[in-house]
Amino acid sequence: MNNNQLIASLIHIDGVSEEDILSLLTQPKDLGYADVALPCFRFAKALHKSPVEIANALAAEISQNLPSFLLSCTALNGYLNFKFSRENMAKETLLKVLSECDRYGSSDMGKGKTICIDYSSVNIAKPFHIGHLSSTVIGGALSRVFKTLGYNVVGINHLGDWGTQFGKMIVAYKKWGNGMDVEQGGVKALHKLYVKFHQEAEKDESLNDLGREYFKRIEDGDPESLALFAKFKEVSLREANRVYDRLGITFESYNGESFYNDKMQPVLDLLAKKGLLVDSEGAKVVEVGDDMPPCLLVRSDGATLYATRDLAAAYYRKNTYDFDKCLYVVAYQQNLHFRQVFKVIELLGEPWAKDLEHIAFGMVSLADGTMSSRQGKVVYLEDVLNSAVQKAKEIIYEKNPNLENKDEIAEQVGVGAVIFGALQNNRIKDITFSYDKVLNFDGETCPYVQYTHARANSLLEKAGAFDPAKANFSALENAHELVSAIASFGDTIKAAADKREPSVVTRLAVDVAEIFNKYYIDNRILNAEEGVREARLLLTFAVKQVLKNALSLLGIAAPNKM
Repeated sequence: MNNNQLIASLIHIDGVSEEDILSLLTQPKDLGYADVALPCFRFAKALHKSPVEIANALAAEISQNLPSFLLSCTALNGYLNFKFSRENMAKETLLKVLSECDRYGSSDMGKGKTICIDYSSVNIAKPFHIGHLSSTVIGGALSRVFKTLGYNVVGINHLGDWGTQFGKMIVAYKKWGNGMDVEQGGVKALHKLYVKFHQEAEKDESLNDLGREYFKRIEDGDPESLALFAKFKEVSLREANRVYDRLGITFESYNGESFYNDKMQPVLDLLAKKGLLVDSEGAKVVEVGDDMPPCLLVRSDGATLYATRDLAAAYYRKNTYDFDKCLYVVAYQQNLHFRQVFKVIELLGEPWAKDLEHIAFGMVSLADGTMSSRQGKVVYLEDVLNSAVQKAKEIIYEKNPNLENKDEIAEQVGVGAVIFGALQNNRIKDITFSYDKVLNFDGETCPYVQYTHARANSLLEKAGAFDPAKANFSALENAHELVSAIASFGDTIKAAADKREPSVVTRLAVDVAEIFNKYYIDNRILNAEEGVREARLLLTFAVKQVLKNALSLLGIAAPNKM
């Protein structure tokens, strides 16, 4: 048990479980007054008492038989406040890190539960661009967070591999492309053809009709059209997987839109049977409520839409994986779309409609503005990664020209900086990406956290083997803020899962790095006296391990030297 679990076991409130108490415990900003607090406001209505009365009664009860790991239990303004024994807390926390290492912060709270996470979802034959960054790294981080908490996670790349654009691509390929160009140029060559098509279609509208005709050929199973479609998909995935490998991203499923072509009609039939599918000027819609427009599922020409395929996908995922939650990591512009889709499933009477969640996020742009695939204004994510790595390499060559494996470390720093920059703020915020900002070695950035990890590792290498049994934990009285941050790592991971918010982890990593660097400046470590030296080295080890584990959750490497 950790300290918070021990505290939760001490608090007895009628009708409130130990798990509920644990979830309500908070860490006050001012650690000088309390290490952990329990707000008692939620219990007032059920107990017919004021929060102040509840907190006072609990403090009096617990203080009568105060456990040794606590210094005090007091009440103030409806809060129940606990202060830990600094020595005991340091000993328990640091020895726990030492024993668990890479497993530190993990738990089995999600054992037996399945979470599907739909994320990244790039488009076939279109660039894997900077606009895909947030969905990809947020989804990847959440996948690792939930796996760390014991959940069975099904990562789904819902590929954009269906629609009229593929008919247009075939027309463009047959008119202006060739196999050699596409094989050598990859998605960039396909994108150039896509842009060319739209440029020419502005002069000749009949090209759009031809594009629709060729998409119909794909739908009808025309061998030549299907072969070209398969080729575009193979080229696109080959390049996308190269980017995924650099970002540390893996998926359990690549079932895209085309996979659900034969799975939509049963859902439409069910809607019709329940009287929910209605005609609207030749189209088929579901009325989803006064606060939303109708959910359009079949156009007047018989074509289905994203919503139709998302409904089929939701049923398939529930039937296949029996998920406890299904998360959709998609930009906030799709808020209405998911509200409509989830409402349709609710209207169908499915109890699992409540388990569908849209994890919205803001947009990513570069300082020079927005992007458009049709106009050719895109910034390839691979190019962004390459530029970040090159800039990292220049900085590393300047700061540490004798460093071994400079190119490998530059890759870790550059790619890590891009990922961390996208995860650093609350996910709903828009991001204007800046190379200089994310590669700053002195600010609240990935290189700063990675450098702190390398500094801690260097200290431990210089120290050599040491005996934790000799550690004098009372010497860490002035390291309580750092110990508290380390001790909170498990709760931080749970908070990241509960809030669906990876930035919680990035903030803790920066906090641990900042507090340790200040401690490092103010305290002798390698040449401290016996007992103190071992305690401070153990603290250094814990810092290194927590930073490594935090970066790993985000999909970022932790170099041992920089």
